[in-house]
Amino acid sequence: MFLLLPFDSLVVNLLGISITVLFTLLLVFIIVPAIFGVSFGIRKVYMKTLLKIFQWATLRIERGAKEKNHPLYKPYVNGIIAKEPTSLEEEIKELRRSGKALDTPEFELSDIFYFCRKGIETIMDDEVTKRFSAEELESWNLLSRTNYNFQYISLRLTVLWGLGVLIRYCFLLPLRIALAFTGISLLVTGTTVVGYLPNGRCKDFLSKHVHLMCYRICVRALTAIITYHDRENRPRNGGICVANHTSPIDVIILASDGYYAMVGQIHGGLMGVIQRAMVKACPHVWFERSEVKDRHLVARRLTEHVQDKSKLPILIFPEGTCINNTSVMMFKKGSFEIGATVYPVAIKYDPQFGDAFWNSSKYGMVTYLLRMMTSWAIVCSVWYLPPMTRQPEEDAVQFANRVKSAIARQGGLVDLLWDGGLKREKVKDAFKEEQQKLYSKMIVGSHEDRSRS
Repeated sequence: MFLLLPFDSLVVNLLGISITVLFTLLLVFIIVPAIFGVSFGIRKVYMKTLLKIFQWATLRIERGAKEKNHPLYKPYVNGIIAKEPTSLEEEIKELRRSGKALDTPEFELSDIFYFCRKGIETIMDDEVTKRFSAEELESWNLLSRTNYNFQYISLRLTVLWGLGVLIRYCFLLPLRIALAFTGISLLVTGTTVVGYLPNGRCKDFLSKHVHLMCYRICVRALTAIITYHDRENRPRNGGICVANHTSPIDVIILASDGYYAMVGQIHGGLMGVIQRAMVKACPHVWFERSEVKDRHLVARRLTEHVQDKSKLPILIFPEGTCINNTSVMMFKKGSFEIGATVYPVAIKYDPQFGDAFWNSSKYGMVTYLLRMMTSWAIVCSVWYLPPMTRQPEEDAVQFANRVKSAIARQGGLVDLLWDGGLKREKVKDAFKEEQQKLYSKMIVGSHEDRSRS
């Protein structure tokens, strides 16, 4: 027994030295640079290295598939059905095979083929439902078989994939968990301490920088590589920042480059602890579960916030749900009724390094965070668009659509009019009635036409 004591002492010393060295490296190369917003460029070198590996793996898969006569699956990026933007009247006219305009509108049996075709197209290539599933990739990123090429290719590719699993789960995952724990702990502790200070410039200054520091550490926990464009358009006090929504981490992506007041429902558990600590240091807008559905109360609270020009801009995601990084869906009109200046922001993730989309109907929050922390990295671009205000002739819905179109255009996303709530709800009768009214108006004419006849 006594002979083992020196060996045990050596193991303990080596373990202590290893932990000390790891913590020192963590502090010097990650935490301290995150506090001051400095980067050594290590993540960009890491990203370029991954790109070269992915390119080699893709070429190796394609060459191996050709040698073994295996077909390669290629996703249909633009859909499996070619569609041209034409109106109902134009398509009905084409079906009737008549060069004349519909001056004497009447029902024809051939009209039903238009609706049959639209129904089949929707079943085969639904442009809404596919926005709630992960975006398909053309090449393999060594995370999962994202291009459906299941065949064995080569030993070297298999060994490379296995090495990637070891790196992601045995090195990156523990490091990222340690960073996330550090960031969250500092956020709760720092905001709690700042909350005890009297209101004033000192408290506001410390609150801003505590939030910023902790969010930057959390960004490092995801190995996030973010490119910000047009920073001169960043949101200012008294305004509302609206952005497209792909993931819960959209919040820390934006908050690591600016100061925001958050809006949301009060939660329990760890999230509740974080919310209670944050609101002590900064006037975030939290609602009880019973208050969320009260539109007038929500609007009044938001209006009071934006009218105070000393308070931080509010960060809102008007889609109300996460969309899969390919499109922007209908913006809820509530935040556009307030009358404040709106600062649009477009966020676009690169799925080649890791899928940031949260499919909440398939994965819980813990499973989603585990998938994020075991990905290679989170790479995204953020564009700050010029501020926009509601025009005198616009209503809230038109203003929301104009902002949404600007975000979609800048981010290279598909602009859809559909409600993101369709992820969990059925199509509203109003959408069906709208199509019926269009066809009815074409057949029987408007009320003025009938009165003149």
